[in-house]
Amino acid sequence: MIRLVFAVTFMLAGCASQVMQGYIGKDVTEVMMDYGRPSGAIDLPDGRRAFIWQKTESMMMPATTNYSGYETGGYITGMATTTGGISEWECVYTFIGQKNGAGSYTIVDFRKPKLECE
Repeated sequence: MIRLVFAVTFMLAGCASQVMQGYIGKDVTEVMMDYGRPSGAIDLPDGRRAFIWQKTESMMMPATTNYSGYETGGYITGMATTTGGISEWECVYTFIGQKNGAGSYTIVDFRKPKLECE
């Protein structure tokens, strides 16, 4: 099961970055209309502004039992059980905006989120 989760993660790798790339050249209000107000903003020394969205992600893993064989009389050998559980992690999505003539910010860059947030 864990191998399956990692396989799916790697197949989807780049998804968040590809979505974020689609906002380059657009006004930050486009991002806000899709994801709400940012959690925070930081003015950068070069005059740009970083807009930050934070989201808690979670994944539930079911309890599983694997059997590898049987002995004479039907006794199980090689039984392994995992308890499952819920994993949570914080994802941070950061867009970098440059002040534009409309008094807002145009998205000019973004920080790639960590792998588990892709």
